Amino acid sequence: MTIHVPFRIVKRGGLKEMQLPEAATQPRRADSTLVTMVYRACRCKRVLELGEVATIAELPESKGIARCYMTRVMRLTLLAPDIVEAIRDRRQGPEATLANSMEPFPLTWKAQPVGPWL
Repeated sequence: MTIHVPFRIVKRGGLKEMQLPEAATQPRRADSTLVTMVYRACRCKRVLELGEVATIAELPESKGIARCYMTRVMRLTLLAPDIVEAIRDRRQGPEATLANSMEPFPLTWKAQPVGPWL
C-alpha cells in the first residue's frame, strides 16, 4: 500500500517545516513561548497585587531577571481577558506569536483586535 501526502518543506528561521497544501486543514499550533510569557506576566502581576514587592522596580530584582525583560513580560498583562484566556488555553491562531504580541496594541480591551488571537 502506498500513501501519497502532498507537502513541501519550508525553511523558517533555520528550521525546516513541513507545509501542507492550502486546501488541507492544518491543526492549530500554539506559540509555546507566548503561552509561557503570558503565564509569567500573570504571576508577576499577582506578586505585585499581593504586595510581595513594594514597587514594580523591585520586581525584576526579586525574580532575578533583567528589567528590560520584565517590561516586555508585564506588557502582556494589558491584553484583554478573553485574549489571555485564548492564549492560556492554546486556542490562539498561528499568527498569534510572541513577536506579534510585542507590536503596539490598543490599551482598551474593546479596541484590541481579537482576530489574530482567536
